[in-house]
Order: sequence, then structure tokens, then C-alpha cells
Amino acid sequence: MLEIKPIFNALCRSKVGAVLLLIQIAITTAIVSNAAFIIQDRISYLNQETGYPEQDIFKFNVMTFGTDINLSQQFELDETMIRAMPGVVDAALSSSIPLSGSGSASSFNLKPAPQEGLSVRAAYIFIDDHAINTYGVNLIAGRNFTDDEVLVTNEITQKRTNVTIVTKALLDELYPGGDGLGKIVYFGDLPLKIIGVIGKMKGPWLKDSKPDNFAFIPYIKAESYTQVAVRTEPGQRAAVMKEIENAMLANYSKRVINNIRGLDELKNEYTAQDRLMMRMLIVLITILVLITALGIFGLTLFNISKRTKQIGTRRALGARKSAIVSYFLVENALICSLGLALGVVTAILLGKMLMQYFSVAALPPSYIAVTAIAVFLMSLLAVLAPAKRAANISPSIATRTI
Repeated sequence: MLEIKPIFNALCRSKVGAVLLLIQIAITTAIVSNAAFIIQDRISYLNQETGYPEQDIFKFNVMTFGTDINLSQQFELDETMIRAMPGVVDAALSSSIPLSGSGSASSFNLKPAPQEGLSVRAAYIFIDDHAINTYGVNLIAGRNFTDDEVLVTNEITQKRTNVTIVTKALLDELYPGGDGLGKIVYFGDLPLKIIGVIGKMKGPWLKDSKPDNFAFIPYIKAESYTQVAVRTEPGQRAAVMKEIENAMLANYSKRVINNIRGLDELKNEYTAQDRLMMRMLIVLITILVLITALGIFGLTLFNISKRTKQIGTRRALGARKSAIVSYFLVENALICSLGLALGVVTAILLGKMLMQYFSVAALPPSYIAVTAIAVFLMSLLAVLAPAKRAANISPSIATRTI
């Protein structure tokens, strides 16, 4: 402690290098703490439970150009054929595919439009009674659709479907009291009775503010372009994907089958930017920490070269090697502490800016604290080697120049 004053005086005599290092430590602390939090947030986002056996599900597109068939009947034949293929668990025409980043969403209301009432936004899929089994999700309450509840048509009709199956997240938001099963919700002005409840099931957009709000609506509109979702037995997906195009064309040849993709592939494409950003942040953190460590290492070496005579004199007067090492450790600790204090303030301000402009969650104080401790320990390690080198300076260095 008695050496703090001479250390402070020494730093004041060469304050440019110390100030630059202080600023570098502050910048490193601010950026690393926020980047580490964003990385952890992205890891949680990428590893979140979707509710699907993603490795067993795939989809493909059907573009029919033949006009000599009834599309509704043909798709029923196709579904029957696919479900009978070896390795297939179930299949269904699906108006959109979950986790793909493409789909439909609407408001589900407790009162018909235009009456005002509770309104909750949710994604939805038009699909038939094979939806639950095809997507491998869990029905936790109520029942599945029956055949007569599924509306299949390829022409304008006055018929309307009147039931829906929703996720528990959507049900709880519509009916916080937990008594929503069997109640009516309005899809626009269309009343739908909630007959079933699904557990975990993500919608098309994982980045949505409410990705767990999802609904199945039993409606199939047979069109020339449609999508088919298929679930296979574990380990059988690749084989079924390889055969599906030939099987579909054998059933009816005047159409194109393309975009045969696994659900996990669609999810990976949707989250590609997030993984890229995470890797870039890891590289940024690594570079920043290395540059800061090299800065501390270099400044300490520079100070040692400037104070060789001073160190030799202290050694000649009986200073122990440990005293020389502690001198430089304390000097580094002083610079680092000031830098960390500035860095903590900067990290908080940077976190607020990211929260305001990029909708990033508030930076927890624990990330700043852990980063500050890590930077402090890193600075001590960076200065240790040159400090030991200074401790080995011979006392004769001082006597040579007297």
C-alpha cells in the first residue's frame, strides 16, 4: 500500500499510455459484457424446445398443372398413398409449415368483430384431423377433429368450419382462468369452438413476440399449389424423402414435386443469421480480449524498459523480487480498476441503447460483474510475465550507470 503513491506519480509521468490502456479496458468491458449476454440469449433461442420431432418431419411442395382431375379427390388419394408408404407415420396437407419463417397469423377474439373485447394474436394452419399426429405434438386436453368437422373444398362455398385446436399458451392468454376448453373464440367474425389443447408447439416464426400462440383450423382448400407435411418413423426420413417424388408422380404425373426439406433444415435456414451473428460476436470478444491483453503486456514491457535503472537501484538497495513483481501488479491493478469503473458505466449505457434500438433484453448486472472480474484476472495474467522479467534485473544494472 505504501507504494501506491510512487506508482501513481510514475503513471502521471507517462500518463498517455496508461490513459489509452484504461480506455481500452473500458471498451473491452462494455462490449464483452453486452456481447456475452447477446450470445447467451441467442444460445437459449436456438436451443429452445419447439415441440416437434424435427428430425422425423419433412415437407414438400406440389404444383399441379393438369386440369383433368378433381384436386380434392386427388389430394385425398395422395395422402392415403403417402400414409401407406413404409416408414411413414402420418401426412397431411398443410397451408404453411412451422419453423419455416413463412405462415399466417390473425387475431383470435372473445367477441365477434366489430365488437370490442380481448384480442390475442396467434399463428394458424389450415390442416385436417391428421395435424396432431403428423407434427408429433401432444394433445393435453380435449379431443382431435373428427372427419365431418374438416371442411375440404376447391370451390367457393357457404360452409364454414366451426372448431379449432389451440396451444395452451394461446388458451391461457385468451382465458387466464384456465376454463377456455369448450369456449368460443372468433376468427374475425367466424365463431370457433375450442375442442382441444396442445402442449408445446412453436409457430412459423421463432422470433415472434408470441411464438407459442398457435392454432389448427380444420380446413383444406385444394389448390394447384399446396404443401404436404410428412412425419416418418425415427431414422426413416431420408429414405422416404428419396422416394416421395417418384411416388407422387406415379399417383398423378401432371405436376411438379419440389422443395423437399426437413423441418430441422427449415429451422436452420430461419436461424442462420442468428448463428452467424453469434459466431461474429465470439470472434469479436476473442479479438478484443487478445488486443487488451497484448496492450497490457506491451505497456508493462515499455515501463520496465524505461525504469530499468530504477528497478536495478531498488534491487541494489535490497528490494526482493516479489516486491518488484507486486509493484507492477499494483500499477496494473490501478489502471485496470479505473478502466473497469468506466467500463461498467459504458456497459450499462450500451445495454440501454441496444434495448432501445434493437429490442434486446435488459443487460443483467451479473454479466457486467463477471466480465469485470474476468478482465481484471486477465490483466493480472498479462502483466505477470513481464513483471517477473523485471524482478530478474540484476542490481549491477544500477551500479553500471552510477
